[in-house]
Amino acid sequence: MTLQGLENNDLKLIIFGGKGGVGKTSCAIATALALAKNFRTLLISTDPAHSVSDCLEQHIGFRVRQIAGHDKLAAIEIVADEALSGFKKEHESELKKLLETSTNLDNQDIDELLTLSIPGIDEVMSFKTIIDFIEKGEFEKYVVDTAPTGHALRLISSPNLLDEWIKVAARMRWKYRYLITSFSGNYQQDDVDVFLLSLKKTVKRIESILRDSTRCEFIPVCIPEAMAIMETRRLLADLGSSGIVSHQVIINNLMASVDCDFCRRRKAAQQPYLQEILSSFNTLNAVEVPMFPEEVKGLEALNKLKYVMFGK
Repeated sequence: MTLQGLENNDLKLIIFGGKGGVGKTSCAIATALALAKNFRTLLISTDPAHSVSDCLEQHIGFRVRQIAGHDKLAAIEIVADEALSGFKKEHESELKKLLETSTNLDNQDIDELLTLSIPGIDEVMSFKTIIDFIEKGEFEKYVVDTAPTGHALRLISSPNLLDEWIKVAARMRWKYRYLITSFSGNYQQDDVDVFLLSLKKTVKRIESILRDSTRCEFIPVCIPEAMAIMETRRLLADLGSSGIVSHQVIINNLMASVDCDFCRRRKAAQQPYLQEILSSFNTLNAVEVPMFPEEVKGLEALNKLKYVMFGK
């Protein structure tokens, strides 16, 4: 079988996830290469260890760069710290006003507080960056290469974390609003309220696209090994509890050759795990990808992988 349905015009966001070392990055890039034949495609890495540049053999970094030889394909490696820095710079006045009007902190304390990182902010900033790209509408397809499973799940749950922050900020503002209303008799909405409302809308947009199976698809990548299967099973369960449905799974690094004793033994060892994957995930379209003799690196090797995954 090959990957199905990714060329549907309604489908915008395609996310690859799975255990470390199963080949998520190469599968994501091969998919982006395939889609870029007919669609303006942006390949996005949210993995802090960014291997997209290494796999493509082209420096990417935290800016949109055209992939050499592909007019419709560009890529970016999101750096969460830089995304957060840009967010703070853009909304510095609103953040300062929120703290000035809702806490007893002085200006020095506020400045120091705004320099600190926040737990979970990497995933929030990564997904906000993705949504910002989608809303700009410069591309037709967005293919995301995530870090290993734990990071991917935090990425998926980032709207909930951002929503909790907004609720806390809103409660802080409510006290300020109550005081103003008590003394002046009325309250006029200010730029901080507009800012919080904008963040709330961002949460709704993220949740909307993640839970819409016509616009978003999560593709787990698995290999025929016990730990990878267990992690994929947990991943799919967690995705399901978040309202995110997967339609297909990639089974990577399958031994195809039987030309030597090692190959035969390796293939035989993989067979029980392959059958377990096919049985455990029998509702998914299973795409079997053979083990390549060479490292899947560079456009030539990635195009070979693309042909296997898409049959063209």
